[in-house]
Amino acid sequence: MKVTLRDVLESRGVQVSESHLDVLEQRWQAIQYLKADFESAVLDDYDIALRHIPGGDHIE
Repeated sequence: MKVTLRDVLESRGVQVSESHLDVLEQRWQAIQYLKADFESAVLDDYDIALRHIPGGDHIE
């Protein structure tokens, strides 16, 4: 059984109009596509570095 966006929203008590549901379903499908692509990706290709410099949010 495939869970639809409508099922998820109804289970959480969220009511959405049909016109908004169409837009949300398109975005939901795009997110699911990106999620599947990310889960099959080699994580070495997605290196991210973060730096925290206290008080470094401004340049003098």
